[in-house]
Order: sequence, then structure tokens, then C-alpha cells
Amino acid sequence: MRPHPSPLGHHRHGRERGEHGGGPFPPGGPFAAAFAGAGRGFPGRGGGRGRGPGGPGGRGRGADAPPPVDRAEVAGWFTGRLPDDWTAVAPELTVDRDEITVVVTVPEPTAEVGTEPAAADAARSGRIARFREDTRARRVEVAEAAQERFGRTVSWGARCGDVTELFTTVSAPVMTRLRQSERLVLDTLVDAGVARSRSDALVWSVRLVGQHADEWLTQLREAMQSVEEVRAQGPKLG
Repeated sequence: MRPHPSPLGHHRHGRERGEHGGGPFPPGGPFAAAFAGAGRGFPGRGGGRGRGPGGPGGRGRGADAPPPVDRAEVAGWFTGRLPDDWTAVAPELTVDRDEITVVVTVPEPTAEVGTEPAAADAARSGRIARFREDTRARRVEVAEAAQERFGRTVSWGARCGDVTELFTTVSAPVMTRLRQSERLVLDTLVDAGVARSRSDALVWSVRLVGQHADEWLTQLREAMQSVEEVRAQGPKLG
């Protein structure tokens, strides 16, 4: 039995040189929300090798990690930078400590494709593929500028109807320490064939929590955003 599928729904992932953050430089930064709406996620932690919690970068951030980002600023910047035809429907913006993912909605095919769901999905996938090929240079340009500004890798995706495909995504390593009772949970998943390794079991567990606690996680992220907004209104030092 393979690990549990991703909670993102009907989507596909792809990787292609030059689309990840705009070029060969290494990765730097999900609240899933419309550009103009309330966001999810947490202030940023980049790919730096700081001294961990309590270090010079503040609690939970390394010394060379990028600073937290203002989601309204990120959303506004992309709204102004993306071509108008990419924002006819507000793109979905996802931000975390390492990555900014932008999912653009593209128009559905207008030609008749029959009544079979498979044919309709294939037509939508074809429209997404065309968008990916036609916009590659422009997306690379935007990604490079965004990474320089926000210190995070920019990844891209597109949605057509109910088909969503992510072109590039960051797989960021997460280091943690688990006690025996917690390790036994992972080992049980491995022994049962649900996962191939402890790492796979941990990914499976995170995805399962994301699926079944989405409402609670959304409320938590929105609460965190309110905290960030209040903190931003405080006095500036230095």
C-alpha cells in the first residue's frame, strides 16, 4: 500500500529547470487564499542554517533566515506585477517560510469536447500545458524579482475548471526529534505497509492531519495573521 495521497485534490506536480524561483539559484520561502482575501500560513523561515530556536534570528529562525513577510504586501506586489489576463480571476497565493506558490486560473476550452469527464479533464490539462509553455519566460522573470524582494523561492501552478496542476514545488527538509511513543506511531505505519520509511510515515501523518483538521488549521492561521498585523502596528526599534 502506498502512502496516503496529497490533500490538494485533483492536481499534478511537475519539475522543470528554470521555473523554480526563476533560475539556478537555490531555494530561499500554505495559506491558501485569494490574492485580496485573508491569508493562511506563518511568518517566514528560509533555508538558512542558523542556530535554531533562541538564536540571533529570533525564536525558531536561524541567523540568516529571511524575515517574516507581510501577506498583504506579497499579495499586492504580485497583483501589480502579474499580467492583467492572469488576474481576471484572483490567483491563489500560498506562502510559508520557504516558498511562495502562485496558482493562476486559466480559461476553460471553448470547443466542444464531448460529455465524457475524461475528455473534459484532458482538455483542461491541455490548456494548462499551453499556459505553462507560453508563459515560461515571463514567470521566470517575475519569480526572480519576487525572490530578490521576499527571500523565498517562487513556484507556479495553474487551474482550469476542477483540474489543478503545480509546475514546481519545494521539498524542504524538516528536522525534528521524536520520543519513543511518537516513533512507534511512525514505525507502525511502516510495519503495516502504509509508508516505506519513517520519513514517508511523517509525510503521511502531516497530510492526514491537513485533510481532517483543515477548518481548525485555517482558524489557527487566521489567528496568527491577526497577531502579525498587531505586531506590525507596534513601535519600530532601530
